[in-house]
Amino acid sequence: MLESALAPIFQENFTARHELGASVSVWREGREIAGFAGGFLDRHRTEPWQAGTLALVYSATKGPAAACVLKCLWEAGLSLDAPVASVWPRFALAGKAAITFADVLSHRAGLAALDHPPDVFDYPAVIRAIEEQAPLWPVGQGHGYHPRTSGYIWDEIVRRLAGQPLGHYWRIAFARPLGLDFWIGLPPGRLRDVAPLHAARVLQGDDPFLKAYAETGSITNRAFNSPSGLATVSSMNTPKARTASFPAFGGIGSAAALAHFYAMLAGGGQEAGHTYIPRGAVAAMSIRLADGFDRVLRLDTAFSAGFLQDPLTPAGEKSRSIFGPSVRAFGQVGAGGSFAFADPDRGIGFAYVMNQMEPGVLPNAKSLLLIRRMYQALD
Repeated sequence: MLESALAPIFQENFTARHELGASVSVWREGREIAGFAGGFLDRHRTEPWQAGTLALVYSATKGPAAACVLKCLWEAGLSLDAPVASVWPRFALAGKAAITFADVLSHRAGLAALDHPPDVFDYPAVIRAIEEQAPLWPVGQGHGYHPRTSGYIWDEIVRRLAGQPLGHYWRIAFARPLGLDFWIGLPPGRLRDVAPLHAARVLQGDDPFLKAYAETGSITNRAFNSPSGLATVSSMNTPKARTASFPAFGGIGSAAALAHFYAMLAGGGQEAGHTYIPRGAVAAMSIRLADGFDRVLRLDTAFSAGFLQDPLTPAGEKSRSIFGPSVRAFGQVGAGGSFAFADPDRGIGFAYVMNQMEPGVLPNAKSLLLIRRMYQALD
């Protein structure tokens, strides 16, 4: 069984890889086929991590958020090649009239950083700053991860198409009907269910991303501070941050919820005879729109419409494999090690969430070893 294959590696995360508290979950066809929870909420190891413990997953939030945008676009009959300004006229300011939905979903829009970043909690001010911001590079000339601004852009698109904030739309369109304990804007009554995050102990090294992030004024540093605020792990542990709706980096939920969500996508947007998102929108999640050197993350990345994928060589082979063997697999990673993805070739959804963060922008051995063993057991 898959559970017996994964159990030893999950336990080794705590004994050999310095994990503190974590959950892993694998879903297929509407049911969990493997799932574990273990460890502790605190570094003193006095408060056990429970099966229902929720975790803040940083940028792994972008997967659910992107699905909301795609569902809205398909139901409105809008093409990914349509300009964003067709639904958001002021977005066209400062030379952005030609930027498409595909551009903003695949991190090609050149809006990764703001020249005058407002406070992260001031949504109207951030939207004005995005409207007034000129692209940092010409559209069509490369891509660069939009760690924070993407969430505000996607949120505004959903508001204009569905008449409600993205976090509310997520609850109505996906979380509530699927029974997902995942939130983009946590209810205050659920605060006690969330594990506190613990900052990585090592933040420097030869990693190009970490070097660029530490360089004041670099596009990497500016991108992760646009808009400004919530720059520390401790600030993300506050009730104000947890209950706010940040579609790019503030989602909170369980591994089971994320794995269930991605298994539904891996099944073509359907589960138990119900369609949650049009099949065409799901197909767009597997089609690469950007592939190559990332101006912000300082490594090769690939993006479909809203989702991260493994980059490919000119021969069409994977140059890095964090999503398993499937070339069509897609998902999203979160700062510190949270990670979730869909494999449409095998119809599975996988998720790993934790509270002890690690440095870097890509998943680490805690989840990658589980994924490798998962595919060995499934093959």
